[in-house]
Amino acid sequence: MSTTANHKEEAVYVYEAPLRLWHWVNAISILVLCVTGYLIGSPPKSIGGEAYFSFQFGWIRYLHFAAGYVFAIGFVFRVYWAFVGNKHARQIFLPPLWQASFWRELAHEIKWYAMIANQPMKYSGHNPLANLVMHFVFVWGAVFMTVTGFALYGEGTGMGSWQYAWFSSWVIPLFGQSQDVHTWHHLGLWVMVCFVIIHVYAAIREDIMSRQSIMSSMFSGWRTFRDDGKLADE
Repeated sequence: MSTTANHKEEAVYVYEAPLRLWHWVNAISILVLCVTGYLIGSPPKSIGGEAYFSFQFGWIRYLHFAAGYVFAIGFVFRVYWAFVGNKHARQIFLPPLWQASFWRELAHEIKWYAMIANQPMKYSGHNPLANLVMHFVFVWGAVFMTVTGFALYGEGTGMGSWQYAWFSSWVIPLFGQSQDVHTWHHLGLWVMVCFVIIHVYAAIREDIMSRQSIMSSMFSGWRTFRDDGKLADE
């Protein structure tokens, strides 16, 4: 960590190596899930000839299921790392909704993203708006997509499988019928697509306009700052 003469922090180690690895593996799995999920919901035209020569739709489903397992296992690891990692590793799981300062800073971030505020505040981890979106859209979205995904997968593996016993047996009756679960799961796909678009846009925007690095932090782990102002989350 480098410091100025006044001992102000110029860089903070935020994202540990296991978390950075999870982030990029998770990003790839979400990309595969979104593309194959869209194709499952809106199947491509059939290829001429015998189906077993191409197995096109079978490969689409296989990649979707494989990426689903990677996503689910990765999420379990992410929950584990929230307990053993640094304070930034658990930030998205426990947004400090009980703190008045959180809501004041959230209002400022909304103004900043709306191009109303002139300057952003400075954070070592997620700002309050990012933290809130990550918690309610990504964390709970991941839980929803994993649960409904395994419920649908359990229909194919059959009543004797753990997927059916743990998920299909209660999720499908909860939603009403299998097609209802399909519909909600497919709707969740578009929520994730919108989340990814906004997430990437916000990260690039903050790298350009804010007082701290964003994109490079997920490669190096270090968040660097363009001034020696006080961190809002110190």
